[in-house]
Amino acid sequence: MSKRNEGEIAEYKSLTDFLPKLEEGNYGDWIIDHENDGTLEHPIHMPFVNYRQAVNDLVDAIYKFVDEHENTGVKDYRNCIKSKGIEYSGEAIANLDVSKLDGLTVVALMLSIIREDRFCEGLLLDFCKNGCMTKWLKRLKEIDDAPDSSIEGLDS
Repeated sequence: MSKRNEGEIAEYKSLTDFLPKLEEGNYGDWIIDHENDGTLEHPIHMPFVNYRQAVNDLVDAIYKFVDEHENTGVKDYRNCIKSKGIEYSGEAIANLDVSKLDGLTVVALMLSIIREDRFCEGLLLDFCKNGCMTKWLKRLKEIDDAPDSSIEGLDS
């Protein structure tokens, strides 16, 4: 456990810097093939989300954060979430009150949505549109802005 000293860089700043870009509200668009007819010559391409650069950059920043804090266990996001008694389901996570969660659990929530998006295309887009990603980033900023914040699991 470490206490941040005045002037020390905030632990989650590399993530919370994305707040203004996400608050703009343009996260990405579904790309659906309306041009091809499904024949061998013109197969229909599977729909996919074309994320805006801000979302792609946030995803990269989250992966970098997780890699830089490998010793915290946040990479094992499912167990990190479950260890806090949080039901691991999209609906439960979307409706979760994060106001009392520590930063690493919030990062684990974000990572879980990014990882699950690989299997459920558009999940990340949904969590951006419903405000969860912004809410989670705001929680991380709140943790960083607390004058006497003690960041569980992160050592200076």
